Amino acid sequence: MLRRILLSVFMVSVMMGRGRSVQYPSDMCNWKGSGLTHEPHKKEVEQVYLRCSEGSVEWLYPTGALIVNLLPNTLSASEHLTVCIKPFKDSKGSNIYLEKTGELKMLVRDDEHLPNKVYCFGQDQGVLFIEATPQLDISRKITGFQYELISRRTLSDLHAIHDPCRPCSDTEILLAVCISDFVVKGSIREVSSDLEQQESIISVSIDRLYRQKSKIFQPSQEHGGWKGQIRTPLECGVRAGMGEFLFTGRMHFGEPRLGCAPRYRDFQRIYQEATSNGLNPCEINTD
Repeated sequence: MLRRILLSVFMVSVMMGRGRSVQYPSDMCNWKGSGLTHEPHKKEVEQVYLRCSEGSVEWLYPTGALIVNLLPNTLSASEHLTVCIKPFKDSKGSNIYLEKTGELKMLVRDDEHLPNKVYCFGQDQGVLFIEATPQLDISRKITGFQYELISRRTLSDLHAIHDPCRPCSDTEILLAVCISDFVVKGSIREVSSDLEQQESIISVSIDRLYRQKSKIFQPSQEHGGWKGQIRTPLECGVRAGMGEFLFTGRMHFGEPRLGCAPRYRDFQRIYQEATSNGLNPCEINTD
């Protein structure tokens, strides 16, 4: 209770502008700063404004507090956005909160975040308020994370992040074909386990490439077509099997994440039925 009161007092001083500085990074996507430029007893608060859909924040030797405002200029301000942050593996020295109208809600507690864990929240839930924790020696403390902002216009936009093991509905499959970062037809060659990250690595052979981002799939000299790898949580229990699939998904913190992946024959049926009823959101060649 005492800590909550002290934080509330601290936030009041922030909102009144005491000890506040504002920074606009030159590249508008990434920010890197140091707490050594502050006098700790003044409890200075820096405001940082970033205007990209993805980037990173790195705060060396954290002291005082940092407010990070994520306001991308690549998406309409009227869209509902989900913000995801992924703390660096060795991120230490600060608690990360969501702050809205002076109220603080814990998001990531110092030294308690799990390796590779991603934390997501709606942009309307507040800005990131990063408070340095008391340290006897700040010389080795760095608070840092990657961030992404994702449109919430459709359910399938976030399927690969929030509910990756749930089978997609017919509507989600059709939408995934239109908006995914990659859409390919192929088969599963092998599934291996990354126990450290608790993920399955799906090695796929691709015979038809509809769309891809960041060169996920490369030409295969062995079998022709393309090959590559897609990641999904280990708990989904993906196994190698016979048959062709339509793999869709999105890039998430630089890695391809599996979204909807129906068997190709099922996708053909869904697509043809939607076409007959004039309900397809976009066109794709299924021959």
